[in-house]
Amino acid sequence: MKRAALFVLASGCLLWCADPDAEHLPPGTGKAEVTAVCMECHGVNNIRRQRLSRDEWTSEVSDMVDRGAKANDDQIGAIVDYLALNFGTDSKLRVNTAPMVEFKAVLNLTAAEAGALVDYRTANGDYHELADLLKVPGVDGKKIEAKKELLEF
Repeated sequence: MKRAALFVLASGCLLWCADPDAEHLPPGTGKAEVTAVCMECHGVNNIRRQRLSRDEWTSEVSDMVDRGAKANDDQIGAIVDYLALNFGTDSKLRVNTAPMVEFKAVLNLTAAEAGALVDYRTANGDYHELADLLKVPGVDGKKIEAKKELLEF
């Protein structure tokens, strides 16, 4: 019995430790389901790099269930709602938690530019306004200005 409990605890820890960025997913209804179901096979960056419509997220989640993801109808609904709200076509880019892949995908930056934004944030702390992003060396400010309506500080 103790061995089984330790195995479950260790397995849970390994899953949690496998993608520490999952803690940076936005809070809200459905986050627990996304973390439990989607993160079993995918890292958080697979989600954060995409901006899909509700129909596209529904199709994506259905495809994952067809491939073996374990989720009931209520969980599937919660997952789709969460993904459509937080990673839909008009969803905001949370600049203070966004990984490099999300900066790259949403703002159409190069890997070097996206990396510069993350490195600058790590070294200097959170961004507070658009001007903070525009002063990062090695980043084309025109790309950021073009998508400023998608930024959330």
